[in-house]
Amino acid sequence: MKEPTQHSPTPLLAELPAKLNGSSAWLGSQLQQTPDKWLHSLSAPEIQDLENAANHFLTLDKDIGQITKNDFPLKKFNTYLGLLSNTILQGIGVGIIRGLPVNTYSQKFAATIFCGIGAHIGSARSQNAQGHILGHVRDVGADINDPNSRIYQTCERQTFHTDSADVVGLLCLQEAKEGGLSLLVSAESIYNRMRSECPELLEKLFEPIATDRRGEIPEGEKPFMEIPVFSWYEGFLTVFYQRQYIDSAQRLHDAPPLSSDTIKALDRFDEIANDPAMHLSMQLQPGDMQFVYNHNQLHDRTGFLDWPDPAKRRHLLRLWLSIAGDRPLPPVFKQRYGSIEVGNRGGIVVKGTRLHAPI
Repeated sequence: MKEPTQHSPTPLLAELPAKLNGSSAWLGSQLQQTPDKWLHSLSAPEIQDLENAANHFLTLDKDIGQITKNDFPLKKFNTYLGLLSNTILQGIGVGIIRGLPVNTYSQKFAATIFCGIGAHIGSARSQNAQGHILGHVRDVGADINDPNSRIYQTCERQTFHTDSADVVGLLCLQEAKEGGLSLLVSAESIYNRMRSECPELLEKLFEPIATDRRGEIPEGEKPFMEIPVFSWYEGFLTVFYQRQYIDSAQRLHDAPPLSSDTIKALDRFDEIANDPAMHLSMQLQPGDMQFVYNHNQLHDRTGFLDWPDPAKRRHLLRLWLSIAGDRPLPPVFKQRYGSIEVGNRGGIVVKGTRLHAPI
């Protein structure tokens, strides 16, 4: 890691912390050595508790997209989920639940458990204009060069990014033949590095930057958002980032052009995120559930080689959640969320959206 260099703070940065020291400002090289901080292995009684709750819900004959905490009654595992919620909001910002025996479940049963757990953490949000609260992360052959395609529907490397919700959850059903590593990095640690090494570039990331909506445009809004990568609001540093969508926004009429200094700042942000000492990497196994806090963490996935047999191909389920007791978001996030009401924000909602869970 590059040695810190002394710089005089710019007027903007002089008003911000010289360094963020909370537990969410972690280094991947440290977390990699302390899995007890982020990994929980399910016990047999916990699995039974989850299965009992799923069986109860399935007797109700409801769409999984409408599942609530009361519909998914837990007697044991709710204690851990309370701890996980605290870890997300007040701790390191990431938690992995390991050991759900998905190979013995139908896809509907696995999705019921996943969405039931999500209902104990927060409220599910729509992930697209169709109102899907349950996303399917797999390679469907989407064109990587199509500006309206979604990168998660390809086998290509993503880039470190945030999603349009407070919390993103993943459940691994099947692994790829090779690759597909999950990568996580602390936005606060990136801030600390840039504050130390290149404050003049860091300041550029507090300015509004156009990000492509990729064709999913709420009524009355532009086809792009103008939100800074970093916002300091009510004592919190909040990140909003998707480099591929920043780049593709430049094709749009009226999108403010990126200055050479802004491009340098974005490039440096990416370089730091991709430093192996900065990020945490893991191979999600079938039955693993990963929950990540979008406001101070970024996530990524390496490219992968899938199985020839369609029945064996990499497949993850995804949830976007809004969580009670969360931080306030700056008003500019209304462009992204519509509402920034704590516990009722996030997702992609356009005219006619109806929440449901495609299985």
